[in-house]
Amino acid sequence: MQFSHGEAKLIAGYILAQYEQERATTRRVLDALPAGKEKYTPDERSMSALQLAWHIASSEKFFLDGIYTGEFKAGEPNVPDHIKSGKDVVAWYDANLPASIEKAKELPGESLTKVIDFFGMFQASALDYLSLMMKHGIHHRGQLSAYLRPMGAKVPGIYGPSGDK
Repeated sequence: MQFSHGEAKLIAGYILAQYEQERATTRRVLDALPAGKEKYTPDERSMSALQLAWHIASSEKFFLDGIYTGEFKAGEPNVPDHIKSGKDVVAWYDANLPASIEKAKELPGESLTKVIDFFGMFQASALDYLSLMMKHGIHHRGQLSAYLRPMGAKVPGIYGPSGDK
């Protein structure tokens, strides 16, 4: 679907406002990752809890920066050595995402309607990638929240109270 520059700017503002609400929830889920359980995985084909937490946080920055620059560049596929726990992921998330969010908010409508290539797999507008970023994060946040109870942690409320108090 194509939008005028003004429509794209309005929709981006709406998506980014929703994203910031979702980000607060995502932060609570990341923060619930219990120390000492970072290697937990429900299946050998699944990412470990720490890998999944890092994927969630780093992917949001990846999408925001690609939208802002108009080009997606391959990110670091592995958890950096200095990230050892969920608390480290949260600290990185808090330190690195706000500037990227602000840059996305400042984009003019022309930039939001620009088509960006995604590694030769498909092309979509920057606005489409904003929506995809939020869906991607919510999807993986759901995965990580499903890891928490088997790891001995409490699941924070996501769209209302959780069964954990």
